Amino acid sequence: MADNEIEKEQIQPSSLDLRLGAVAYRVQASFLPGADKSVVDILNDLTMHKMDLRSGAVLEKGCVYIVPLQERLSLPEDVSAISNPKSSTGRLDVFTRMIVDKATLFDAAPAGYEGPLYAEIVPCTFSILARMGDRLSQVRLCRTRYVYSDAELEAIHKATPLVGVDDETIHLDRGIGFSVDLAPRGSDIIAYRARPHAPVIDLRKINHYDPNDFWEPIPSNKAHRLILSPGDFYILASREAVAVPPDYAAEMVAYDTLVGEFRAHYAGFFDPGFGWASAGGQGSKAVLEVRSHDAPFLMEHGQIVGRLMYEKLVGQPSELYGATIKSNYQKQQLKLGKQFKDW
Repeated sequence: MADNEIEKEQIQPSSLDLRLGAVAYRVQASFLPGADKSVVDILNDLTMHKMDLRSGAVLEKGCVYIVPLQERLSLPEDVSAISNPKSSTGRLDVFTRMIVDKATLFDAAPAGYEGPLYAEIVPCTFSILARMGDRLSQVRLCRTRYVYSDAELEAIHKATPLVGVDDETIHLDRGIGFSVDLAPRGSDIIAYRARPHAPVIDLRKINHYDPNDFWEPIPSNKAHRLILSPGDFYILASREAVAVPPDYAAEMVAYDTLVGEFRAHYAGFFDPGFGWASAGGQGSKAVLEVRSHDAPFLMEHGQIVGRLMYEKLVGQPSELYGATIKSNYQKQQLKLGKQFKDW
């Protein structure tokens, strides 16, 4: 259900884009309403001021905003919903989470939920100009979520390669491990680091901004290493090419303390067809949105930085990512968000 009719552009192969509503509430802090309260109950206590998004408003970095979404849910008793930021949102370091009434978890609506949806938005590096109708996150519906064992993933990979690496081996440990590429072929840039005090980014301006105003390119070095500075935001790429078969979806584990004190991804969902040869995506890499916590952290080429989890869909979608649906990141290598011109 939605305040306004669902648009065709919102429908993705296995998810639905969520649209911002007409107002944004600047709040004192991030929150979950808890099992006995609605989001509005908390907004009444925490709201500092209200902003009109119909003509656009600047959401400033470091501030927390709650935006009622145009869509709402009316789920059957055996269907739940999960959400994640869209790729372009993560690449701008805009931290976005879905909240529902009586929630004790972010990005989740329990089976049978009926009610409104809200987006928590925290621009972490760049201030953004947002408008009613902008799509920062997406939701997908689930009856069950089956987590494949490593043995099952290995069998699927042998039948239908899920990741491609030079030596044709994969690292299995609670999912398929992916590593960082600090020795890219055909390029002397291994990463981009966000510049502080950059201009505002209008979310609707595509292929518009000079990346030099927002990003510092980091050149390769003989040691194939990169030291992450705490608090800085980086764009890197995986060493592996990722492939998602037409009847599967994949998700990155964003934060795994077992591989280091850093976050590897903010928008780690891959629709069916991403990187799939018949959808024009052979050789597509995963772009990593990385922020180190607490202490400088040394990354080396080929170091495992996260895990990919695959899920089986109930059926193959009629349209695949990058095939009939316009996709900005099919066959990507190291790539900034769609708002920036190519380097």
